[in-house]
Amino acid sequence: MGGGDRLVLHNLLDHRESPYQLALDARAGLSASRKVLPSKYFYDARGSRLFEKITGLPEYYQTRAEREILERVAPGIVQLLRPTVLVEFGSGSAAKTRVLLDAMRSVGLLESYGPVDVSEDASRRAAYSLLADYPELRVEGVIGDFEHPHDLPFPGRRRLMAFLGSTIGNLEDHQAVEFLQAVAAEMSPADGLLIGFDLVKEAGTLELAYNDSSGVTAEFNLNILRVLNRELGAEFDLTAFRHLALYDTEKARIEMHLVSTRGQSVRIRDLGMMVDFEEGESIRTELSHKYTRSSATALLASGGLVVKRWDADGAGRFALGLARTRE
Repeated sequence: MGGGDRLVLHNLLDHRESPYQLALDARAGLSASRKVLPSKYFYDARGSRLFEKITGLPEYYQTRAEREILERVAPGIVQLLRPTVLVEFGSGSAAKTRVLLDAMRSVGLLESYGPVDVSEDASRRAAYSLLADYPELRVEGVIGDFEHPHDLPFPGRRRLMAFLGSTIGNLEDHQAVEFLQAVAAEMSPADGLLIGFDLVKEAGTLELAYNDSSGVTAEFNLNILRVLNRELGAEFDLTAFRHLALYDTEKARIEMHLVSTRGQSVRIRDLGMMVDFEEGESIRTELSHKYTRSSATALLASGGLVVKRWDADGAGRFALGLARTRE
C-alpha cells in the first residue's frame, strides 16, 4: 500500500503469520498469575498521538537529551558510515529522524528512508511530511512488530539503522537480545546501528518522567484498555483502574502498571473469558530498563554487535551508542 511512486508501506500486521497477535497476547497475559500486557499495544492512532505529547512534557527529559546528542554527533556518524539509507525502528512521527536525514543530505548521500513501526497512521503522516520536505527522498516502510525484524527495507545499500528513544528498554532482557540478534543478522559490515539508552540515575527523576503532573502518561497507560475494548469486545471500565509507575532499583527499570481500584470481573467477549481482579491487583503494561555504559555494551555484545562510539548528553542522562557487526 502506498501513495505515489515515492512511498510504499508494507503492512505485515494483516498477514496471518504476523507476530502482532493481540488476542493471543491478551489471553496469555491476563490469565497469568501476574497479569501483563505488552506495551506495543499502546500505539494505535490515539496512543501514538498521546506519546508524542508525552515527549514534549517538561518532566520527560529523554527526548530533549537524545536530540541534543543527535544534533552534536549526526555529522560525524554520517561521515563514518557514509549511509544512503536510514532505517528506523519504532519511528512514530519521525521527529528526531530529521536530524539524521539532514546530516545525510548535507553531504549528498540521502536517498531513502525505511520506517518500521506498528502504527500505520503515524507512519503515513510522518512519511507525507518527510516527502514534502525532502524531494529527493524515497520512503519504503514496514508496518509491523519491530521486535521481530526481518526483510528490512533497502538490503544491499549502505544503511544507518536507528532505534531511538531507549525503546530497547521496553523489552525483557531475552527479548532485547533476540531483537539485536535479528537486526545483526540483517546488517552488512557496512551498516551501523544507532541506539538510544536512558541511563541509570536517581529514582526521583525517573519516576517523575513517568508520572507527569498533567496526567498525559496516565491517559496513555489507560489507552491499552481502550484498545482491548475496541478490538476484542472487552468491557474494561477505565475509571476502575489507576496509573502507577515505580522505579525498581535492583532491576534498574521503571515498571508501569494499571491498578484495579476495586474487586471486579471484566468480560472479554471475543475471547470468551472473564478476568477477575482483586482490589489493588495490577496489570503490568510497560517496562523501561535503564542502563550504564557497561550494561549497554554487554547487551549489544550478546546480540552480536560491537560498540564503535558512545555519546552522552551534557547532563549524563541519556546516551547514544553506535554499534556494528563483529568483524
